Amino acid sequence: MKLLIIEDDINLATTLTRRLTKHSFNCEVAHNQTEALLRARQQQPDCILLDMKLADENGLALIAPLRHLLPKAHIVLLTGFASIATAVEAMRLGANDYLTKPVDMASLLKALKVEPVSTVTEIPEEVMSPERLEWEHIQHVLHSNNGNVSMTARQLNMHRRTLQRKLQKKPVQQ
Repeated sequence: MKLLIIEDDINLATTLTRRLTKHSFNCEVAHNQTEALLRARQQQPDCILLDMKLADENGLALIAPLRHLLPKAHIVLLTGFASIATAVEAMRLGANDYLTKPVDMASLLKALKVEPVSTVTEIPEEVMSPERLEWEHIQHVLHSNNGNVSMTARQLNMHRRTLQRKLQKKPVQQ
């Protein structure tokens, strides 16, 4: 998806670009109203992230021209100066969403209608028993030591004879 970030703070624009690129956005940045309208006309973005205060300019004034230029674009207004009046005005002018700074990535992705990339690993329904997990670990260490029981016992901090007894047993089932 193409995303136009209209932000006068260069550091924040760079951070947003880097983070949103990881979520499959093709990001372009504009730092003022003129540059924003030019890039919007050229790039035809799917989403627009618009700062309400652009140096001495007001981002609210950009919503109507952007909406006219890109009627299907998803416009999210970001502001560090939130108020009910500006939120209502932004929606009336055509913004799809209104977020306050600092914004967390999950809220931003939700506002941009994108599912965040999950960093949580799914736990399988059938988890290995501790005995099976121990067996697997012993086999892995034994394999990495090319079958040398003495070296494996030292690495596992286990007496060599204890390791030999464990290896003589059949593998534990799940």
